[in-house]
Amino acid sequence: MSALNKDLFTLFKNPRHETVEDVIAVGGVLEPAILKHAYKHGIFPWPHEGYPLLWFSPAKRGVIEFAELHLARSFLKWLKKNQNVFEIHFNTRFSDVVQHCKMQKRSGQKGSWINSEIQDAYQKLFDQGAAFSLEVLRDSKLVAGIYGVRSEKYLSCESMFHLEDNTSKLALYKLIEKLKAEGHTWIDIQMVTSVCESFGGKLITQKQFLKKIGV
Repeated sequence: MSALNKDLFTLFKNPRHETVEDVIAVGGVLEPAILKHAYKHGIFPWPHEGYPLLWFSPAKRGVIEFAELHLARSFLKWLKKNQNVFEIHFNTRFSDVVQHCKMQKRSGQKGSWINSEIQDAYQKLFDQGAAFSLEVLRDSKLVAGIYGVRSEKYLSCESMFHLEDNTSKLALYKLIEKLKAEGHTWIDIQMVTSVCESFGGKLITQKQFLKKIGV
């Protein structure tokens, strides 16, 4: 581990340090060990162009509680009609999902925070079993997906993409189904996007989040 990351390792043990606009630390190297340690303590990296690497411990954190899951009637109607159209796979095309998330056009955003360093670092996490992906395919073509981090006590969604209407919702729905079957009761979504909000996603305080992950 680099010397700078050793300083971060110590700092991250207390995610309740005062932050500036939710930034708890600046700098460091995206090594698997520091990433695992960061997520264990509710901290995640979020690169911003023109700045050194930024690490976040937000005052408000997005989550989906499975007991509060909401599915819109329009989506359920679409799901019933299309449930046999798509194939769902797990952990079969991780790098492709990350690349598609990088290329996904998002309203109000120029470019992507998913840079080559992020891609390399999270691929290493995946190779070590500490990251995951879900893939949605139509006729063997990847049309939607999600990737995230599998930490010690929770799972965190990093990003998702879609090439067809409703397929990002399908990906999230299938991921939640899988996690529920594994015994999970909630998932970290970091921020509440419109898709996550339609599923019942909400913001909780940092204190509430850290309590959920046992920090």
